[in-house]
Amino acid sequence: MIELTVNGIKRQVDVVPEMPLLWVLRDELGITSAKYGCGIAQCGACTVQIDGMAVRSCQARIGDIASKSVVTLEGLEKKDQHPVLQAWIEHQVPQCGYCQTGQIMQAISLLELIPQPTDEQINEVMSGNLCRCGTYPRIRAAIHAAAGKMAEK
Repeated sequence: MIELTVNGIKRQVDVVPEMPLLWVLRDELGITSAKYGCGIAQCGACTVQIDGMAVRSCQARIGDIASKSVVTLEGLEKKDQHPVLQAWIEHQVPQCGYCQTGQIMQAISLLELIPQPTDEQINEVMSGNLCRCGTYPRIRAAIHAAAGKMAEK
């Protein structure tokens, strides 16, 4: 049994240590916000936070993250009031929406590390999260808006 905390709840899973966190979340725990995109950590659709850092769950082996804290979109505190989610809605970021949970989780990590990022910093940190719909200008605008809201608090 491997123990980890997911969205604030201690969980135990009986899986092989090599199983990717993405499959544990989706298939074992029924948490589906992280999406399978490429399976090689190149698209960012599966991004979650592990101990506060953005990580591609398709490549994070469950055995390597035992006893760590995982947060997915479902686990955001006051989900409907999170500044990044509010900004995403206000700026109408999603089109198809497939990549958005990974984009959001990466943006939250960015703003925790760099509270007032420049366009260049946003582009650099977010470059590993691909959006086939090309909503990058709205993503950048939403991150700036969320940074402003977070600074007010």
